[in-house]
Amino acid sequence: MTRKATWLLLAIVTMLVLAPVTLAQATGAAAAHTDWVDLAAAAGLGIAAAGCGLGQGRATAAACESSARNPGAAGPIRIAFFVGVALIESLTLYVFAIVFIK
Repeated sequence: MTRKATWLLLAIVTMLVLAPVTLAQATGAAAAHTDWVDLAAAAGLGIAAAGCGLGQGRATAAACESSARNPGAAGPIRIAFFVGVALIESLTLYVFAIVFIK
């Protein structure tokens, strides 16, 4: 296991161990209502948008490179690229709709 993966795994385990203590609910007058759904929806939308941006960038680069290598296959590559980008973009739109529905 690489050094970076080891530190990442250690950070994740630490967060999982400390999460019950950090998010424990207070009782009495100190208890405050926190709406975690809004925070989770915003984080989910951000992660989906970032993932879709990376995916679309890689798909565009691969389509351009493959069209440059084989110009005769540019038509089918373009069709597959548009279908792929539409499916990638649908993830962000689904998450966006869920944020508004919640």
